[in-house]
Amino acid sequence: MANVTEAPLDPGALSDLFGWPEYLVFAGMLGISAGIGLFFGCTGNKQKTTSEFLMGNRSLGVFPIASSLIASFISAITLLGTPAEVYSKGTLYWMIGISYIFVTAAAAFIYLPVFFDLQLTSAYETIYMAIVVYAPSLALSQVTGLNVYGCVVAIFVICTFYTTVGGMKAVVWTDTIQVIIMFAAMLIVIFKGAFDVGGHAAVWNIAKEGGRIEFFNFDFDPRTRHTVWGLLFGGYFTWVTVYGCNQAQVQRYLSVPTKRKAQWALLVNMFGLIGILSLCCYAGLVIYARYATCDPIISKRVNTPDQLFPLFVMDTLGTFRGSSCTVSSGLNSLAAITLEDFVRGVFYPNISDERATTVSKLLAVAFGLISFGLVFVAEQLGGVLQAALSIFGIIGGPLLGVFSLGMFFPWANWKGAFGGTISALLFTLWIGIGANVAITSKQIIVPKLNVSVDGCGWGNFTVPPLPVEPEHDSGLIEMYRISYIWYSAIGCCVTVFIGLILSFLTGPQDPRKLDPKLISPAVDTFVRWLFSDDILYKIGWELGKPVSNGHYSNGKSDPYHSNGTFVVDAKTGIRNPAFRDDDNPLPTSNGKVLQNGDRDRRDTRL
Repeated sequence: MANVTEAPLDPGALSDLFGWPEYLVFAGMLGISAGIGLFFGCTGNKQKTTSEFLMGNRSLGVFPIASSLIASFISAITLLGTPAEVYSKGTLYWMIGISYIFVTAAAAFIYLPVFFDLQLTSAYETIYMAIVVYAPSLALSQVTGLNVYGCVVAIFVICTFYTTVGGMKAVVWTDTIQVIIMFAAMLIVIFKGAFDVGGHAAVWNIAKEGGRIEFFNFDFDPRTRHTVWGLLFGGYFTWVTVYGCNQAQVQRYLSVPTKRKAQWALLVNMFGLIGILSLCCYAGLVIYARYATCDPIISKRVNTPDQLFPLFVMDTLGTFRGSSCTVSSGLNSLAAITLEDFVRGVFYPNISDERATTVSKLLAVAFGLISFGLVFVAEQLGGVLQAALSIFGIIGGPLLGVFSLGMFFPWANWKGAFGGTISALLFTLWIGIGANVAITSKQIIVPKLNVSVDGCGWGNFTVPPLPVEPEHDSGLIEMYRISYIWYSAIGCCVTVFIGLILSFLTGPQDPRKLDPKLISPAVDTFVRWLFSDDILYKIGWELGKPVSNGHYSNGKSDPYHSNGTFVVDAKTGIRNPAFRDDDNPLPTSNGKVLQNGDRDRRDTRL
């Protein structure tokens, strides 16, 4: 292993380490992003329509959309947080990658088909974008001496510029280039770092001796921070929140011409997610192998684990990558949400397309300024991974729950959806905030693995003993000990459970009056396969109301009557079941009259 004896550097020395080649790379990345925005702003329709500005005219290809899906939420948080997680706590976190397979299937076949026809949106990306920019800027500042707010300003100005000028096409193609650079840079850093410590075998052996290799913890206790079950099931809910009902991702699904291409983009995205996760986890092992005998935190080279990867890159190569892709994705998505749901939906329903495009660009600038202001809030939120997953779980869980409630259960009404979402949000906020307070006050100790400073070769450091959690009998503390990885699952389940109860207590939605497009086709198919016709009729699983000639108001044919013959109640306007009595015979799909109350078996229920 390499003899690591780096002493802590003062800001001046750090600035010397980050010389003109590094400034050139940093400026070059931002310049390329701005150039892409100018290119798409000056070609084609020059972003004069909302379709081109917000959706890329629905003409984007599978690979750029897949790359953009990766870049939208796999950027600075993963690059900084995952290696730090593996360095401090071991490789078990990699098991969350298996959940990506199920997340992709759910997003592609359960949620995406609904969104492909309907423009349902969410809007909680602003604070997330602030974290995404603040985190790498802080890390870069700590290991190079650069001003953190100067980094923030540079990233936000460039992102807002190319998003406003170039629209969705600029965002997607910038994401694509940055994802390629991300993979290439990670491979270079990992191979160079492994070579410096003696090769990949040396990395594995050092990590194994240091207790960093662990993949199979099957503890069923939800209070255990990471287990296989938590990372598989909790990770599934966490990432379905991102890929199943997040506006930034949904907007990309709708930017391709067909649903099949959107599903292919999700599949390619899955391999990219697993690939970048694996590289980041292995980077954590390489970082540990380099600093196994001289921990940079105890030796004061860095202040937090989130700064380990930038330090390692500076020690190994002396370069750094920004994180503009997530910011540009969020700005474009927030502009789309505000335009469709508020400007067109509430204030100016008849606004012209040209004016709507101008409003979208102004909104992108406005949200860029708001997100920049929220950087000062993100500064107070703690570690990168903790802050990001707190948002995904605490807010994303109830969000996933309300979308799932609407897509899976046709009886749910607005009262149930509202009450379930608020109840779940309050519950997850209580658990999440309570856990953070307990961790800050040392009532809960997050376990970490041992580190060493024996090989520093300079200074006089003492490794502090691992903290011991105080004894307590409080039931609340035990509740707060629930792993953060379960927050999204808890929020989703509470939303659905309370939402259904409130819906039935206040009068459930009549499925026969519901637009069938609002229910996930996969769920509809599964329910039809699972239950008999009689049960389906009893539970009211008749999606949509035929209005004339066997067609729904949305233009789809009545699936119950192939020739368009059906019976409508004159008072309610709802199709009656194919039953009759002796006094009032009802026609069937083949034109015959039922006798003795028999059911027309040709009239197949859903």
